[in-house]
Amino acid sequence: MTRRSLPALLLLGAILALADLHPAWGQQPPPAVQGLDKLTPEERAIAERNLEKWQRLTPEERARALENYRQWRSMTPEERDAARQNYRRFRQLTPEQRAQVLKDFQRWNELPKERQQELQQAYERYQRLPQERRDRIQQRLGQWESMTPEERDRVLRNQERWRQMSPDERERIRERWRQMPPEERERLRQQRQQRRGPQ
Repeated sequence: MTRRSLPALLLLGAILALADLHPAWGQQPPPAVQGLDKLTPEERAIAERNLEKWQRLTPEERARALENYRQWRSMTPEERDAARQNYRRFRQLTPEQRAQVLKDFQRWNELPKERQQELQQAYERYQRLPQERRDRIQQRLGQWESMTPEERDRVLRNQERWRQMSPDERERIRERWRQMPPEERERLRQQRQQRRGPQ
């Protein structure tokens, strides 16, 4: 998933599904249009204003549009405003960026509900972090994204070795690092940068 916020993606999905149904076309519906009889009066009014589009939808698309509409109606005014802003930003993206957002949104929808909840909680924890900590995380994410697959493998192997160490072993390594003169630490950082190559 990209670094976009999860709530923004969720709201964007609701907006995208409703975007083509919302404008009023002023068309008068024929007497009994398939599927309209199962809608609430408010939902029916929107569908009737957009009857031609509603009729072109498959039953699955109609169900999804209704679900998204009902989700939209359940949002607070603040959530709706945020969704509208996200939709405006989405419309300003390049076609490639929009495709990536939609792909990420589809991946999100395919996740099990438990995994979605875990990610949502992680996002909320991230939002509560001080700004300097979030900036550091974003910087490290940028470094990760710029790594080659081999560099990422090396980092993951090192993390695994670190996890397998005992607390005493970890503390000895931390202490050795703290005792190291600043020049030596800088030399090691530069060596690491040289191994990674130019950014």
